[in-house]
Amino acid sequence: MQNFDVVVIGAGPGGYVAAIRASQLGKKVAVIEKEHLGGVCLNWGCIPTKALLRSAEVLHLINHANEFGIEVGQVKVNLAKMVERSRKIAGQLSTGIKGLLAKNKVTVFYGEASFEKANTLKIKGEKIETIEAKNVIIATGAKARMLPGVEAHPRIWTAKQAMTPEFTPKSLLVIGSGAIGIEFASFYRTLGVEVTVIEMQTRILPNEDSEISALAQKQFEKHGMKFHLGSTSKLTLSKDHVDAVISKDGKEIEKLKVDAVIVAIGISGNTENLGFEKTKVKIEKGQILVNEWCETAEKGVYAIGDVAGAPWLAHKASHEGILAVEHMFGVKGLHPIKATNIPGCTYSHPQIASIGLTEEKAKSAGHTLKVGRFPYRGNGKAIALGEPEGLVKTIYDAKTGELLGAHMIGAEVTELVQGFAIGKTLETTEAEIMHTIFPHPTLSEMMHESTLDAYGKVIHY
Repeated sequence: MQNFDVVVIGAGPGGYVAAIRASQLGKKVAVIEKEHLGGVCLNWGCIPTKALLRSAEVLHLINHANEFGIEVGQVKVNLAKMVERSRKIAGQLSTGIKGLLAKNKVTVFYGEASFEKANTLKIKGEKIETIEAKNVIIATGAKARMLPGVEAHPRIWTAKQAMTPEFTPKSLLVIGSGAIGIEFASFYRTLGVEVTVIEMQTRILPNEDSEISALAQKQFEKHGMKFHLGSTSKLTLSKDHVDAVISKDGKEIEKLKVDAVIVAIGISGNTENLGFEKTKVKIEKGQILVNEWCETAEKGVYAIGDVAGAPWLAHKASHEGILAVEHMFGVKGLHPIKATNIPGCTYSHPQIASIGLTEEKAKSAGHTLKVGRFPYRGNGKAIALGEPEGLVKTIYDAKTGELLGAHMIGAEVTELVQGFAIGKTLETTEAEIMHTIFPHPTLSEMMHESTLDAYGKVIHY
């Protein structure tokens, strides 16, 4: 029987990163993967969706080419080629992960893993084999949650089906307005599809700052999207369409007939058939319970990423993978992850990005606030790019100057947010940001101006 220092179950952005870090520490490492190296993120999530959204962005720019002094002839959308490009990129990166694991001498087993006991794993692949591990990291990810009584269908899509559609819908209903729902709504709307979004909460992007949510909805509506908030839907399948009855406060408000429906109401952890009953691992509400170091109730068994709970983000999973490995092998100077230091991004048009506390949560936590805002229309680079719609909002503690949160909407905010992420990790105050020299002309200048605005010193607006 083969014996390893670390065995990682799942080779997604948490699992493969954990395996590589363990190898760097000189450990004998194995990964067990039942489907694709790179996991959902690389194969069916983060990367291929961004490839599709890039196609939509190019189409958006072409449709506005005349504003930039460029005359373009008839534009034709080829969704099949967009999907083909997206799948090619996913395949390229998955192959890259295989190379990285080989370079770091990580043994890869293909199959489904389950615990025989805390340090013994059975692998069901082309053959059944058993291996032993001094430490185990569970990185099995999550799956899309479906509506009660509704199953995936050629016209009722999960995110996976939405990025490899068998046909181009003329009309689309998106159920759920979190990052995934909004990204697909934005993509298909840019292609010219009639898009309606239903959200049970009273505003879209409910985890974002309410001011940013409102601005986002206004921009999406300007692009032709329709929204029903505080609403639910009942779906009925027909041969060539889906009938949807939309209700609010228990009353029917609209009937829709659409070509397809995307269900984007969240995910649930992959905790089934792993043999946890043979261990002390505890599960609650579909996720594995862990401590601040990602360790479960079973000593030497860790859980990271989506299966260990929100926020369901690839970069959080990767960071947890490194944290878990370094903790199990006694690396000094570790710090638990602070949820308020994890940035979140939505790659729609316009983009949305945030980190830390919203204004509402900061107030409810008892902080006295200094809030700054700077609009894109006050920034020279944004105007030159033809992207004058957007906002950078910063939230500081009035007593200490601590940066509590930053919330942005507009071009390239998914890149800008990392500046605030570094600031929060360094426990910055407004003084450091005010005294930082930002390059000109850049969008990043708005981060500076927003901070200046919080303290009554804004220059350009």
